[in-house]
Amino acid sequence: MSASRKILLSVGAVGLAAGIAGLGTFATFTDTAAGSHTIASGTVDINLAANGADNRLSVGATGMVPGDSLQRRAKLTNGGTQDLASVTLTATAGTSSLLNTDTTAGLQMKLEKCAGAAGWAESLTTPYTYTCDTLVAGDNLGARTTVLARRAVIGSTIALSSMSSLTAGATDDLVLTVDLPSAADNTFQGLTSALTYTFNATQRAAVSK
Repeated sequence: MSASRKILLSVGAVGLAAGIAGLGTFATFTDTAAGSHTIASGTVDINLAANGADNRLSVGATGMVPGDSLQRRAKLTNGGTQDLASVTLTATAGTSSLLNTDTTAGLQMKLEKCAGAAGWAESLTTPYTYTCDTLVAGDNLGARTTVLARRAVIGSTIALSSMSSLTAGATDDLVLTVDLPSAADNTFQGLTSALTYTFNATQRAAVSK
């Protein structure tokens, strides 16, 4: 076969391949489908009432002697959109002394809640004392419940039981009682401790949505 014929055949083959490739480019079928949704996160928010009749934690006490005690109300509300797995309490001392470092003869605390529409009734004059609402005889609307049994005043992430505020939007009407045990001796005289109570909320268990 002559060289010129070979060149013509090669050019023809290249042209045929290009034509086939071009046919493939213009003969493509297409289709699309789409879906969308919106995802929003929830909120975890635990709140103490503003200082006043529903929150007396900012009110201190002086002149404590062995056997004395104080009571302070604290309303705690789940202001978030989600239920909680737990609410715990951390109590710290910014100013520390034997009053809080001695876990036996030093300050002790307990927490109680009062269920019912009226909750705790506060004394009209100081020192503050509280009685639990009893709306209807025989029911538990005015039930007093211990959420933290008496223990040393300082502690971290202390478990609280029977808390209504585990439910979104619910409130616990709490009263904190702090006492100086009769076992406190002369070494406890003239001391000061500045205590802070912090409530910690932990989200509910993860679920499938």
